Amino acid sequence: MSTLSFADWMGSIQQRTETALGQCLPAATLLPTRLHEAMRYAVLGGGKRVRPLLVHAAGLISGAAPERLDRVSCALELIHAYSLVHDDMPCMDDDTLRRGKPTVHVQYDDATALLVGDALQTLAFQHISEAPVCDDPLQQLAMMRQLAIAAGSRGMAGGQAIDLDSVGKQLSLAELELMHIHKTGALIRASVCLGVQCGQAPDAAALESLDHVGKVIGLLFQVVDDILDAEADTATLGKTAGKDAANDKPTYVSLLGVSRARALAEELCQDALDRLAPYGDAAQRLAELTRYIVRRQF
Repeated sequence: MSTLSFADWMGSIQQRTETALGQCLPAATLLPTRLHEAMRYAVLGGGKRVRPLLVHAAGLISGAAPERLDRVSCALELIHAYSLVHDDMPCMDDDTLRRGKPTVHVQYDDATALLVGDALQTLAFQHISEAPVCDDPLQQLAMMRQLAIAAGSRGMAGGQAIDLDSVGKQLSLAELELMHIHKTGALIRASVCLGVQCGQAPDAAALESLDHVGKVIGLLFQVVDDILDAEADTATLGKTAGKDAANDKPTYVSLLGVSRARALAEELCQDALDRLAPYGDAAQRLAELTRYIVRRQF
């Protein structure tokens, strides 16, 4: 068991992720300078880095090398950042604030924001392919495929499409869950699965169990996000509060109410913790991170 407090461990992973991202992004002085400057603006200096934290926490279960986890973390965070840039654009959610600062299309322009997203997504796959992240090259190829599925029409992009099509509609709990398994959950789920695969290869049963943990944490994250969107203020969130209600979007709060949404979050948290219990101290950080997600304030 680590002697670091959870807060110190989290801070250390966030800092090493920031450093790794700064190194993998093109320098702002490199042509085309405006695009590269905007890419760095979109990625650096903000964000909770939940996906990298999940990668590193899951990697501890399989004894993965931190340098390999850094590379996978960067790939996931680059894809996450690209999704936020595009999500904020006028043709999508049309937001002006992200991570406490103007969104990319506001700070630069729509065309630059579009290109920033495109470039960050392709850079993610370049970065994860440039050095080993596991011992077996065929497994690394399979991991890259998992990342592509999580980001594409069967994952995050597909979930976003469902979300856009759901504005003004009343979804059932099952339909809402399906949407968020894809939109928010796919990359979070991939973070756990890819992190654990960077170390000693888990057997099929262990990988299936940890995949379930990732799925549950993804849903948990979204339930809490919906609660915060309804209750927290813009300054605390670093993004526009109340946006979902203003846009008439279906959420766990609009469907269940705050009280039942909180109860659901606690149920999801316990489900994940129960699945992690057999791994003992190796899953300490992943369990702590699960508890942090359900208690987070922003």
